[in-house]
Amino acid sequence: MTIWTYLTGILVALVILVTVVQMMRHGRLRERHAIWWLVGGVVILIITIFPATLGFMARLLGVAVPINLSLFLAVGVLALLALQHSSEITSHEKKLRVLTEEVALLKQRLETIESAADSPERTGSSVRTTGAKKPNRRT
Repeated sequence: MTIWTYLTGILVALVILVTVVQMMRHGRLRERHAIWWLVGGVVILIITIFPATLGFMARLLGVAVPINLSLFLAVGVLALLALQHSSEITSHEKKLRVLTEEVALLKQRLETIESAADSPERTGSSVRTTGAKKPNRRT
């Protein structure tokens, strides 16, 4: 590994870690999403500082070429991220459907109340739209 490759790897890892921390501080990235990026940045930093680690892990797992192990791990992490995001999207879709149904029911109820308030002669009495009591006026 050349010194340029070594320094570039360290720089990329540090940029990832600093960017993730800054995004968390400013509220643009939640902790549960940042964990993947932090782990990835730390792994890149460790592998860059200690390049023999990747070779050792490849031999330990029986992978012939160390870079294949890193690519396999990257694809695995991306698959887990996609699964996590799909799960969150499904959860948000369920919540959105429930909220949409609640808004539709409230809108229908409001229209019913407004139509009853507009035509008191049909109901025989006036309908108040608020629960406020009339003020007591003493003369």
